[in-house]
Amino acid sequence: MQFKTRTHTCGELREQNIGEEVVLNGWVDTRRDLGGVIFIDLRDRYGITQVVFEPHYNSETHDLAKDLRGEYVISIVGKVRRRPEGTENPQLATGLIDVMADKLIILNQAKTPPFPLTDNTDTNEDLRLKYRYLDLRRPSMQKNLLLRHKMYQIARKYFDENNFIEIETPVLMKSTPEGARDYLVPSRVHKGKFYALPQSPQQYKQILMVSGMDRYFQIVKCFRDEDLRADRQPEFTQIDVEMSFIDQEDIFRIVEDLMKRFFNEVKGYDLELPIPRLTFDEAMEKYGSDKPDLRFGLEMVTLNEELKNSTFRVYQDAISKGGIVTSLLAKGCGDYTRNQLDVLTDFVKKLGASGLIWIRVKEDGLESPTVKFLSEEEQKAIINRLGAEAGDLIFIISGARLKALTVMGYLRLEMARRLSLIKPDSNPALLWVTDFPLFEWDEDTKRYYAMHHPFTSPRLEDVDYMLTDPGKVKARAYDLVLNGSEVAGGSIRIHDANLQSLMFKALGISDEEAEMKFGFLMNAFKYGAPPHGGIAFGFDRLAMIFAGAPSIREVIAFPKTASAVSLMDEAPSNVSEDQLKELHIKIR
Repeated sequence: MQFKTRTHTCGELREQNIGEEVVLNGWVDTRRDLGGVIFIDLRDRYGITQVVFEPHYNSETHDLAKDLRGEYVISIVGKVRRRPEGTENPQLATGLIDVMADKLIILNQAKTPPFPLTDNTDTNEDLRLKYRYLDLRRPSMQKNLLLRHKMYQIARKYFDENNFIEIETPVLMKSTPEGARDYLVPSRVHKGKFYALPQSPQQYKQILMVSGMDRYFQIVKCFRDEDLRADRQPEFTQIDVEMSFIDQEDIFRIVEDLMKRFFNEVKGYDLELPIPRLTFDEAMEKYGSDKPDLRFGLEMVTLNEELKNSTFRVYQDAISKGGIVTSLLAKGCGDYTRNQLDVLTDFVKKLGASGLIWIRVKEDGLESPTVKFLSEEEQKAIINRLGAEAGDLIFIISGARLKALTVMGYLRLEMARRLSLIKPDSNPALLWVTDFPLFEWDEDTKRYYAMHHPFTSPRLEDVDYMLTDPGKVKARAYDLVLNGSEVAGGSIRIHDANLQSLMFKALGISDEEAEMKFGFLMNAFKYGAPPHGGIAFGFDRLAMIFAGAPSIREVIAFPKTASAVSLMDEAPSNVSEDQLKELHIKIR
């Protein structure tokens, strides 16, 4: 019997189709034999339609249907009817009708899948990744990829409406390490030389601004050879954006309108604009993170002023050395046991804190092994500053500013988890974080590195400190944070060759090294570079959050594992000696 092209998808038929002859193609989702009548649910990516094989209606087709099993690929010709009263399925869009089968073609048989192709499967992820082509048949995975597709289309339409040009940049480029390791590609033609896969199109998009393409965007693959986690992959997707003759406010306006459209069209949620802003210093001091989760309160409070005259050496040392005493109020946790407090103390110690001071708030004052080191005036000041009440618990960490704040930030998240403060149906919490440090100090190498990348512009009022006091310089950089995850980051760029040279000097990059790594960009700047800036969205992470998925692997069709392996096609793999010879490479 010859295969026929479908007339409808498996999610399309409704009451208005009753009486029509239709052709459906798809996979057998389930098969039920009820006293001689065979029912199958026929599935494609659009939905499910129930097909009925009755011996008295068509005995030949019924006999064929006896051989059907799950995941067989079939084509059926039949007539749409209303389901008998009492057999309707309101859970299905097609639940008021079914199809009486006149013809059946088995296009392909199928082995029993190694795991159930249902949304509630608890199958090991490695097995799912090994059989990814089966895993992608599950409705939730198809829903995730359709959501991703929709977000692509929204982005492209939005940028096109706003006069952006989509331009592809090279995948084989010059190696210019910017922090993470490059993936290197050996050249067969040029012996001993290598291309690199781009960590981002950063330099190309800046050159496009020099070229007069004042509004550029690209949905682009990027590559970083770095340690992985739930929201990282060796290859990932960015929505890359760059604009000329703009300032920071122009970037914010473009991004905020795009986010409003995403939320409206994907989630049916009306995002309120403008998105709130915090400086890097404010975010660290209040939340202990440069990507704070604002879906709950639990703000940290600095106690330097209240404890500036403390005789307690722990506080005295921190404050006198320019550090910080930061605190967190856990409402209603004053009954935590000593064992619970010890667990939390171990938690912060593993993060690098020297210890955790805890204080119970009682009706008659404070209770803690350290209270004896505080004057009555200091105790009252702490209670007032935190708004503490009887039954509450106070945590205090002191030390070097960023380290102490970061550890307390992790404790804040841990307490939010323990207190179930993040509700699944909570509104999205978006935030701009601005005014990042331009440089960050690395204790191992005893030198400064660019916190973002070496093309980020300093605040112009801070330029004089770049060589004399680099730690004081703020960047014209900004990150967009959604529910505690950084989903986009960018900056106003350096467009002046002299300022770019000063930046390289501050980073300890010699003129020779700068010329070798970035010469083509520096030369471009000499021919009239406009002021410009941009931003890049981590698209996988954004899609993950919109899908409510626990990992970006759930929104990528063919992801790698945490060890950067593709279990389905066994990449990376060995190659032949002949291939290595052509590339002038020998494995030792």
